[in-house]
Amino acid sequence: MTRTEKEQFVSDLRESFEKAQAMVTVAFSGLNVAAATELRRRFREGGVEYRVVKNTLAKRAAEGTNAAELTEHFEGPTAVVLGYEDDVVTPAKILYGFLKENAGKLEVKGGVVDGKLYSSGDVEALSKLPGLQELRGQLLALINTPAQTLVRLASTPATQLTQVLKAKSDQSQED
Repeated sequence: MTRTEKEQFVSDLRESFEKAQAMVTVAFSGLNVAAATELRRRFREGGVEYRVVKNTLAKRAAEGTNAAELTEHFEGPTAVVLGYEDDVVTPAKILYGFLKENAGKLEVKGGVVDGKLYSSGDVEALSKLPGLQELRGQLLALINTPAQTLVRLASTPATQLTQVLKAKSDQSQED
C-alpha cells in the first residue's frame, strides 16, 4: 500500500468505527476461502460488515473512537465485525452461528458494544440474547395480553346471558 492508500484506509476504518454500535475482533487463521465467503455472505445478509484489517492501521484508526478499547486485540491475523444498526446482538449471533458449524476456524478475541469492552465469553453470552426483532415481538405480546384478557372478560357475561336466553327460548318452544 502506498502512503495515500494507507491514509485513506485509516480514514475509512475510523469512520466505520465511529458509526458502529457493536464491534467484535476475531482471529481468522483457520478460515479457508469457501468458509470466508460463506461467512461474508451471512454478515452481508444480516447488515453486518466484516473487514480484515492490518493491525497497525487498525490501531491508528481506533484512536479516539469506541474501538480504542480493542487495540490490545489487534495482534496476529485480525478481522473486525461491525454492526451498525440498533440491534447490537446480530453480529454476535451470526458469528457464533457460524462457529457452531465451523468449530476451530475462527477465534473471537473480544468486542465493544456502546463503548464498553467485552471479553470473548461476554460476546458469546451476547449472542444468546434475543435480537431486537424478537424483543419487540415479546414486548408486543406482553402489551397485548392484558387487553385480550380484558376483552374476553368483558364479553363473557354477555355471551353467558345470550346462552341462557337461547336455552330459555328453546325450552319455551318445546312446551
